[in-house]
Amino acid sequence: MPQGRLRTAHQAEALAAVFPPLLAAAEKVASTVAQGVHGRRRSGQGESFWQFRRYQPGDQTARIDWRRSGKSDHVYVREHEWEAAQSVWLWRDGSRSMDYRSAAELPTKLDRASLLLLATASLLLRAGERTALLGSGATPATGSTVIHRIAHAIDPESGGDIHSDQSLPPYVPLPRYSGLLLIGDFLDPPEAVEAVAARFAGRGVRGHIVQVLDPAETALPFGGRVRFEGLESEGSALIPRVETIRDQYDARMNEQQEALANIARRHGWTYIVHRTDHPPQVPLLSLYMSVSEGTGR
Repeated sequence: MPQGRLRTAHQAEALAAVFPPLLAAAEKVASTVAQGVHGRRRSGQGESFWQFRRYQPGDQTARIDWRRSGKSDHVYVREHEWEAAQSVWLWRDGSRSMDYRSAAELPTKLDRASLLLLATASLLLRAGERTALLGSGATPATGSTVIHRIAHAIDPESGGDIHSDQSLPPYVPLPRYSGLLLIGDFLDPPEAVEAVAARFAGRGVRGHIVQVLDPAETALPFGGRVRFEGLESEGSALIPRVETIRDQYDARMNEQQEALANIARRHGWTYIVHRTDHPPQVPLLSLYMSVSEGTGR
């Protein structure tokens, strides 16, 4: 094998070895859903200049701003507001509450959220959309390297998993009319979620909230004497007879979900609930269609 191809093969193997299960699963889910959707590739330039950004593989050389690049050791391209508005930023909750699963055969909420994030990214990239991880500092881009960059950023064994101590996304001033996908359990107080959504929506950002829950969190199937341990230093609670509080728990969960739905409705966002005992393909198609439709302005 020629030296160049051998080096490329070794690089590919090394890259795949870092996170094969998660990427393979995400690509499999995305491939299943992709059979029912068509590509949405677009071309064109925006009229209003937005920012300079570092050149990335796949960018057209005609977009390089040589005057700006000449003042630096890096190569820069001009990005226009229209192009920035076609971008989708992705985020998933990496806090410890996401490590929960009620049965060994179920994925944790974190595993399912990561799978949905990567599968959505894969579908968007296949359609030529530009995407990036919120808070990573990366510029939204398209191309085959982006999915690996995102997977690396959310993989704790690779030193990633940004903002793992935050159960709500960091605020980043995104371009007007860009898209934002938020995946988490969203068990925070509704007013905290509202504050985050209002800041993004105030800039015209189109948001999509996916609440990922374990089936035990939606139904509280336990009975008898049970001790519940908090995953984020909340302490523990011993309930002598869980069945006596089930109705109260159901009412509280319904109240939380109704509040989230109202937040989304108020800002023109979408909101869906996904249980980890359901196939990931179920929400992915509608999620992808909602996210990608928003980039068609």
